[in-house]
Amino acid sequence: MHRTEEKLAAFERLLKIMGDLREQCPWDRKQTFETLRHLTIEETYELSEAIMDADMDEIRKETGDLLLHMVFYAQIASETPRNQGGWDIADSLNGICDKLVDRHPHIYGDVEANDEETVKANWEQLKLKEGKKSVLEGVPKGLPSLVKAYRIQDKVRGVGFDWEHAGQVWDKVQEELAEFQAEVDVDPDRAADEFGDVLFALVNYARFKDINPDEALERTNRRFQARFQHMESAIQADVEQGGKTMAEMSLTELDAYWDRAKTAMSSTPLE
Repeated sequence: MHRTEEKLAAFERLLKIMGDLREQCPWDRKQTFETLRHLTIEETYELSEAIMDADMDEIRKETGDLLLHMVFYAQIASETPRNQGGWDIADSLNGICDKLVDRHPHIYGDVEANDEETVKANWEQLKLKEGKKSVLEGVPKGLPSLVKAYRIQDKVRGVGFDWEHAGQVWDKVQEELAEFQAEVDVDPDRAADEFGDVLFALVNYARFKDINPDEALERTNRRFQARFQHMESAIQADVEQGGKTMAEMSLTELDAYWDRAKTAMSSTPLE
C-alpha cells in the first residue's frame, strides 16, 4: 500500500473507532466540548513536555492523543444539525486547507516571498484583509503570560511595529529596570507594573536574539529541579549516616550541597 493510502486508512480507522465509542461507551457519550476542554489543554502540555525531552516516541504518542481530541470535537459537532451550526471533520479539514492556500500566495499564487519575515508579514496583512480588526485578535486570551508576551510582540512585528536592532531593546530593558528599582520600595502597585514592563522588555530582547523565553525558562526550571533533587538525595544519604536534615542546616551549609550538586551535574543536559 502506498504510504499516503496508509495514512488515509489510519485516519479512517480513527474516525470509525470514534464513532463506535460515541455510540457505545458511556464515558464517551457523556463528553461535551466543555468537558473535553481541560483534557485537551493537559494533552497539549504533555506534548510540549515530550518535545522538551526530545523524546520522539512520546511525541508520536502525544500527537495521537491530540488528534483523537480533534476528531472527538468534530464528532460532537457532527451530531448537531447543519441548520443549527453543526459541521463534521471534512468541514474542518477543508477549512484549514482553504486557509493555508489563501495565506500562502507565494506558493499558490503570484506573490514573491523569499524569506521567513516576508511570509509572516504577508500572513498578518492577509488576515487584516479578511476582516480582522486587529493583528492581535489571533492571540488567545488564555495563553500563559510569558507566551502571550512573545506572541504579541511577534504579531506586531509582522506589520512593522518593532525595534530596529537588539541594542535598542537592551537599552529599553535597562530603562525598565531603573523604573522598577525606583518604585519597588515606594509603591507596590507601581512596582508590579514596572516589573511587568521589565519582563516584557526581556521577552522582546530574547526574541531579537532568537531565544524562545518560555523554552529558556523551562530549561532553567528543569535544571534547578534536577540539581535540587540531587542535593536532597545527597543530604538524605548523609542523614542516614547521622548527618543533619535539610531543615536543620544553615543557608551556608545548604549552599555547599548546592555547589556540590552543580559540580556533579555540570555535564547534565539543560533539558
